[in-house]
Amino acid sequence: MLILTVIGNRPQFIKAAAVSSHLRRAHREILVHTGQHFDDRLSTVFFSELGLPAPDRQLGVALGSASSQTARMLAALEPVVAEVAPDAVLVYGDTNSTLAGALAAAQAGVPVAHVEAGMRSFDRTMPEELNRVLTDHASSLLLCSTETAMANLRRESAVGEARLVGDVMVDVALAALPRARGRLDLLTARGLEPGGYALATAHRAGNVDDPGRLAALVGLLTGVAASVLPVVIALHPRTERRLRDAQLMDSLAVAPGVMILEPLGYFEMAALLAGARAVLTDSGGLQKEAYLAGVPCVTLRENTEWTETVALGWNTLVGLDLDAALRALACSPPDPEPSRLAFGDGHAGERVVEALADWSARARSAGRMPRPVAPVPGARSAPPAT
Repeated sequence: MLILTVIGNRPQFIKAAAVSSHLRRAHREILVHTGQHFDDRLSTVFFSELGLPAPDRQLGVALGSASSQTARMLAALEPVVAEVAPDAVLVYGDTNSTLAGALAAAQAGVPVAHVEAGMRSFDRTMPEELNRVLTDHASSLLLCSTETAMANLRRESAVGEARLVGDVMVDVALAALPRARGRLDLLTARGLEPGGYALATAHRAGNVDDPGRLAALVGLLTGVAASVLPVVIALHPRTERRLRDAQLMDSLAVAPGVMILEPLGYFEMAALLAGARAVLTDSGGLQKEAYLAGVPCVTLRENTEWTETVALGWNTLVGLDLDAALRALACSPPDPEPSRLAFGDGHAGERVVEALADWSARARSAGRMPRPVAPVPGARSAPPAT
């Protein structure tokens, strides 16, 4: 089986790290990096830290609006799909890279397998939500993290075959958490103490692209730092550009109790997360990572695709309402022991590969594969990731 995997940003690097090592033990994988996260602080460091094989193709498509970026990715992926002629194209999550990979494959008659299928925030104003929905309805194999995701796909009558595999990010997080908790040196190097700060991130277009909402975001972060506990912000390059454009960067940087950090590698971010008293974020992935680490999360959105974290009491949706955030931070977390396996048992990556192989074998026997696998000029046969 030959799989063409399309990735482009930090969460996708983490997810692919959970799958690629298993996939390459018995099959072939061609890894394509679109370039959506081109900054080494959000890209190269994750490949080195997580043991993800170096990309076989680098498309270098970065920046621009969601539409223009997706269009350029689609144009760049089309000849790659034609040349490689894979059995399937594997995509992850809900980014522009996800949608471009799915469209390039589907339009070429190549089956699409979507990891994290069925996740829904039910907010179509979010680019990520449109990407999820369109990718799911272009996919032949829908690989779901949760029963909620399976139910969403049934409700939408998605035509692809849905399989419950668990969450691949859980595989990486469960393996990394013991090591992260032991790296107190990464906290002390920043002058931090366990439980003595809130860790914050923000990058969603809905929060940082509108100057008014961006100002409200800054007000929330500085308000928490001034009245509850220090706030450590791992600042996304895109958010930094928006803050500078809106002339808000200086006021955030000098606010009492605020510490601004550059983007962090996976293990340093995991260590700071494990040591935090709470998380403030608009990131879907970090909501889930906070839950797995047993750290309460305050989500700076009105909705979430990870509804289980809210139902289990570990996540509170506050939008950009400072008072709501302060109330959430004042609440005690629930018992961390029950429901630790709400998103899987750490073997989702293996199940993804099993589902791909099973689906491919059945499709071949039924004569549904689009074309025979062609040789792949110049492709590297990388060893399994460790």
